Amino acid sequence: MSVTPVPRTVLVTGCSSGIGLATAEMLRTRGWTVFPTARKAKDLDALKSAGFDPIEMDVADATSVQAGVAALLSRTDGTLGALVNNAGFGQAGAIEDLSRDAMRYQFEVNVFGVQQLIHLTMPVFRKQQAGRIVNVSSVVGRISLPFLGAYSASKFALEAMSDSMRVELDGTGVSVSLVEPGPIITAFRNNALDKMEGNVNAESSRFGDMFKREMARRRDKVKQVSFINKPPEAVAAKIVHALESAHPRKRYCVTPPAYAGAYLRRFAPYAFIDYAFKQRLRKRGETT
Repeated sequence: MSVTPVPRTVLVTGCSSGIGLATAEMLRTRGWTVFPTARKAKDLDALKSAGFDPIEMDVADATSVQAGVAALLSRTDGTLGALVNNAGFGQAGAIEDLSRDAMRYQFEVNVFGVQQLIHLTMPVFRKQQAGRIVNVSSVVGRISLPFLGAYSASKFALEAMSDSMRVELDGTGVSVSLVEPGPIITAFRNNALDKMEGNVNAESSRFGDMFKREMARRRDKVKQVSFINKPPEAVAAKIVHALESAHPRKRYCVTPPAYAGAYLRRFAPYAFIDYAFKQRLRKRGETT
C-alpha cells in the first residue's frame, strides 16, 4: 500500500489570542501551513488580516466541529500533518455551586470537542500512516485545585484520554503528546472569572464572600512575565517540539508550577496535598 506523504499542515484550535495565536504564528515562521480556528467573526477577521486562512469552529458545537473539519480537508486535499487541541476555558467555582449545564459545557469544550476532532481526523492520519496530535492540558490535570474542580476534572479526563490513545495508536505512526502550561500570561484568568460570575450565584453560595474578594483581587492584579509566569510563546515552543521532534515526549511541562505539580503528584501523598491547600485557604481567611 502506498503511503501518502505527510504535509506540514496543522489545525490549531482556539486561536483568537494567547497560546493558540502564539502557536499559529510560531509554526508559520517554521514553514507550516497553519489553519487556526476561532468562533467569533471579529477574531476570524483578525486572523485573516494577519495572513492566515482561518477555520470557523466552536468546539462545543458538534455540527460546527464537523463543518470545520470538512472545510479544512477541502483546503488540504484531504491531508493533514498535525492537530493541536488548544481551545479551552476554566470554569471556576465550588463543585456544589455549579449546575449540570455549567459542568456539561466545561466538558463540551475541554473534552468532547477534542475527542470529536480526533475522531474526524484520525482516518486521515491512518491513511498517511503518520501524524501528530498535541493536547493542551494543565497542571490541574494532575492535581485538582479547590474551586477549580470542574476545570480540573475536564483536564484529568483529557490526560486519561491521551494516555489511552498513546497505547491504542502504537504502530500507526501517529503520536500523542500532552502539554501542561501552568501560569501563562493570557486572557485565561479573566475569562474564568467571567464564567464564574455567569454561573455561580455568590449571594447564595456559602463561599460567596470569598468569591467576591477573590474576583476583585484577581481583576485588579496584572500579571507580569517572570520566573513563574511565562508568555504564551513558551507554550508554543513546547508544541513545536512535539510536532517536529523525531521523538516527541509524552508530556511537556512549561512553567515551574507545572513541574512542581508533576513532582507532587508522583511523590506526595494525598493527605499532604490536601493539607497544603487547606492551610493556604486558612491563611487567606477564605474558609467558612
